[in-house]
Amino acid sequence: RDAEPDERQTAMQIAWTREFLKYFGTFFGLVAAGLTVGAIKKKNPGLLLPIVPLSFIFAYQYDMGYGTLLQRMKGEAENIMGTQSTLLELPKGQLTYEDLEKIRRSQSKFFIEK
Repeated sequence: RDAEPDERQTAMQIAWTREFLKYFGTFFGLVAAGLTVGAIKKKNPGLLLPIVPLSFIFAYQYDMGYGTLLQRMKGEAENIMGTQSTLLELPKGQLTYEDLEKIRRSQSKFFIEK
């Protein structure tokens, strides 16, 4: 079966995340090992602090690539569309053709008012 454009885009996003995770996972592992060895040798546990933000990035990317992050985001988006649709409305309502023309004319340097 042919994938829909949205499915193809989502699949590419997941594939990109998984590929990124290979490189970032290696980087994270090497940094964690190096900082752990440095903290033990220098008896300075403060050297382990950079692992905290890196672990959040790693966990997020892992959840995106292999976990359920996309399903949870899709579910939340459907919830917002179903129960909080007022959040999706434009501040002054829908744009009309006349509104767009006014904007275009106001931004045009070459427009001469008649």
